[in-house]
Amino acid sequence: MSRKDKLIKRFLRMPSDFHYQEMVRLLRYFNFKEVKKGKTSGSRIKFENKEGVPVMLHKPHPTGIMKIYQMKQIKELLEL
Repeated sequence: MSRKDKLIKRFLRMPSDFHYQEMVRLLRYFNFKEVKKGKTSGSRIKFENKEGVPVMLHKPHPTGIMKIYQMKQIKELLEL
C-alpha cells in the first residue's frame, strides 16, 4: 500500500488527531495547490485545483489538529 493510499485510508476513518500538514498532503494528492493571498492572509489558507474549485481552510493553532467539521467538508468536496 502506497503512502497516498495509507493517508487516504487514515483520512476516511476521520481520526481526531488528523494534522493540518496531513490535510495539505492529501489535497496535493488531489491536485490542489495553495493560493497565495498576500502578506496578511493569516491563518486562512486557500487551495484551488486546475478547474478552479476552491477549498478554504483555517490553519488550526496551536496544535495543528483539524476539526471534524472541516474534514467532513473536504470529504464531501473530494467525493471520497
